[in-house]
Amino acid sequence: MSGDTNDAPVLVAGAGPVGMTAALALHARGIEAEILEAEPEDRDRSGSRAIYVHGSTLRTLEKIHPGLGADLVEEGLVWPTRRTLYRGKEVFSRTYDSPGGSGDIPHFTSVPQVVTEQYMHGALQDIGVDIHWEAEVETVETSTDGVHVVTADGREWDAEYLVGSDGGGSTVRKEIGANFEGDQSENAFIIADVEDEEIEDGHPGLERMFHYDAPEADGRNVLLVPFTGGWRLDIQCIEGDDPEELSNDEQMREFVRDVMGEEYVDKLKWVSSYYFLQVMADTFVDEHRRVMLAGEAAHLLAPFGARGMNSGIADADEAASAIAVALSARTNAVARDEVELYAARREKAAEYNLNAAGQALEYLQGDDPVTVLRKEAAAEMADYFETAGEWLDDAPYGPHGAPPIVSTGNY
Repeated sequence: MSGDTNDAPVLVAGAGPVGMTAALALHARGIEAEILEAEPEDRDRSGSRAIYVHGSTLRTLEKIHPGLGADLVEEGLVWPTRRTLYRGKEVFSRTYDSPGGSGDIPHFTSVPQVVTEQYMHGALQDIGVDIHWEAEVETVETSTDGVHVVTADGREWDAEYLVGSDGGGSTVRKEIGANFEGDQSENAFIIADVEDEEIEDGHPGLERMFHYDAPEADGRNVLLVPFTGGWRLDIQCIEGDDPEELSNDEQMREFVRDVMGEEYVDKLKWVSSYYFLQVMADTFVDEHRRVMLAGEAAHLLAPFGARGMNSGIADADEAASAIAVALSARTNAVARDEVELYAARREKAAEYNLNAAGQALEYLQGDDPVTVLRKEAAAEMADYFETAGEWLDDAPYGPHGAPPIVSTGNY
């Protein structure tokens, strides 16, 4: 090996929320990590992206770096009202007196991902962990003794373990021979940020609103969610739509005017369109049990139910826990078993989240005649039975519940 090889106990590929969580979680367990990021420090992070942070995620962040979860709670907001319309008619509305619950950490907070990342960067600076920018992982070699990594900046690295959190196009995943398996959504979705600097907790009309077949959007499904600094507007394309054409500035201004009101037309700040992938890697670990995939390197999910970033942060925390035990293990068998336990648990969690998001996606795409009939019947009954309206309100986000807990039976 080259004399210029850098040594580190653990390497983390990727400086998104998942990679930064991995480094923070490792530090909390007494282990230092080096973060390798492909992009430059001034990379573009426009768009609100993952705005819904689960309470369990906030508690994880507070656990690994006291104050981090609390900071996100302070920055974010909790909307008190859920409201759903069906073809212009309100079918459900409920306002909670204490929507965040009674504890210091609420059930959720709504905050732009860029803000989450800023606080994570601050937490890394607090503990003295640097990010190596423009250091894309190019090759990964694993053995029973550890990992050897070469990065695009010409450096070589030796480590005991590597957390691959380098996104959907993960080089780490490809280098360990793991493959993505799954499907793509039939419909495209247009996502926009609409600025509202006055929006905050206590703001009048602070609600999450879902429109089935919204007349204001020519019969498309529309979701409107508040977050600190603005509103997320999601529009589901229908058959025959050209997502690129619909997402142009003129058309989006029309959507904003018709859905939100004339006062928001000039506040459109960011637009993107997606076909959502529903895929996961066929293995989350390498053959030598020295590399663990986490976040979008391991799974890509439709966003319904906010399972993407939140499940990735859970991956990162569990990877750090497995590495901490493995590094202190006195036998190779125990170290190997901890990594396999990570893989078994997080693969099962990914399967659960993939199925849950898939159910929501299938429901929203609306091609199944039985599902269409159920929606129409529920909308008709909503005036008389609140449960019918609540079903319409809840179904677009998929089932509730947590992934099952498993052992190393998969390995």
